[in-house]
Amino acid sequence: MIDRDGSPLVTDHRDANHGLPGAPLSSAEFRRLGHRVVDAIVDHWDGLEEARPITTGRADELRARLAGPAPAGPTAPDAVIDQVLRDVLPFAQSGHHPRFFARIPGPSNPIGVLADALAIGHNAFVGSWTGGSGAATVELITLGWLAELFGLPADSDGALVSGGSVANMTALAAARTAKLGGTDERAVVYLSDQAHAAVTRGLRVLGFADERVRVLATGPDLRLAADRLAAQVAADRSAGLRPFCVVATAGSTNTGVVDPLDELADLCGEAGMWLHADAAYGGPAVLSDAGRAALAGIQRVDSIAIDPHKWLFQPYEIGCVMVRHPGALAQTFALHPEYLADVAGADDEVNFFDRGIQLTRGSRALKLWMTIKVFGLEALRDAIDHTLALASYAEQELRRRPQWEIVTPASLAIVSFRRRWPSTGAAEENRRNEALVAAMTADGRAAISSTTLHGRVVLRLCTINPRTTREDIDTTIAALDELA
Repeated sequence: MIDRDGSPLVTDHRDANHGLPGAPLSSAEFRRLGHRVVDAIVDHWDGLEEARPITTGRADELRARLAGPAPAGPTAPDAVIDQVLRDVLPFAQSGHHPRFFARIPGPSNPIGVLADALAIGHNAFVGSWTGGSGAATVELITLGWLAELFGLPADSDGALVSGGSVANMTALAAARTAKLGGTDERAVVYLSDQAHAAVTRGLRVLGFADERVRVLATGPDLRLAADRLAAQVAADRSAGLRPFCVVATAGSTNTGVVDPLDELADLCGEAGMWLHADAAYGGPAVLSDAGRAALAGIQRVDSIAIDPHKWLFQPYEIGCVMVRHPGALAQTFALHPEYLADVAGADDEVNFFDRGIQLTRGSRALKLWMTIKVFGLEALRDAIDHTLALASYAEQELRRRPQWEIVTPASLAIVSFRRRWPSTGAAEENRRNEALVAAMTADGRAAISSTTLHGRVVLRLCTINPRTTREDIDTTIAALDELA
């Protein structure tokens, strides 16, 4: 078989058809297309420095490029790949770009990319032990590594899910079963006004009425105050309600602030309540000395949610839920219908469909397992230390400029700040700070985001990409000065 340029292709010992009836795809063509895809991925990574962190397409223009009736016959694979590379993938945020500081980036890493390709290419299934015992073992080992990292018991339960939203919801479902035995209209959950919206959304999906979710106001430190929480729990109990769960934030999306985990663990222990930590982005900082100090007490929680596709540098998507109580997830989710009798398995064979809402599950663990195996924990620790230092450097550089105000200092690689325009009122100053985000996105040198703290619009940088340099920080601050 000859390639388009006339050179011979490497062929397999057989010329199998891997396509569909009427649309054959030989082994040689499969291999050639695979090489082309890998080349495109590497070219993308090589070009990140010169690329824009965010490119957003117009809805009408993208539909004009991509819409049309589903083709009845085949299209040349190269033409389809050309269209994807031209009209689809460029219109996106690149969370792995070294100057993508908006929201919480997803830095990714090449080994994780290759691991995903291996898992998807083998159509790996990790719902049952019978269906994927090798991949299930990798997931169990990876969960064990994470449990050790967070100081949880070796026999803790866990599962890998799509991300923090599902991880939080899964943990809260387990908490309800463990503490209440099931649904109870009197049940009350507590969180702060800095908790991620995914927690509230998950509680709604689980059937909790909004009036049974206590969102407690934070003070100047933006932390969930244990004394205020204790007073609210006491009041609810006096009213005949059933306080059962506290959701602590271990690295808020707004500012990187961590709730007082030790104090909350003391309170929950005395009150017989479940303590869940939403550590979706901040949790992996326990690898570093500074992060471990900031997250003191995290080893005492009943459950934790983390997103390895954030500060553990994995491609989207991979989230993780861990529960310190063996069997808590199965007690909540396990069902054994007759059509799954053949995959029940032995006692030491874990069926991950017993630990969450998914029966069909791909292999999310392989990329994290391979990343840790290839690079080692020391490299991950060094990367986290580097990114923590970048946030401190950004804070230092902003403090040197009188036109900028630090609103919250660097915490778990997030620093929040705002531009001063002394001659304007508060509303106009908020508007101008907000406008800087859109201006920076249009400028294309970097991506930042805004949030609101106690009524004031602030800008924020999240510096969790290990490929970011001090020069990237300097470029971003210089661009902000120009645009302001």
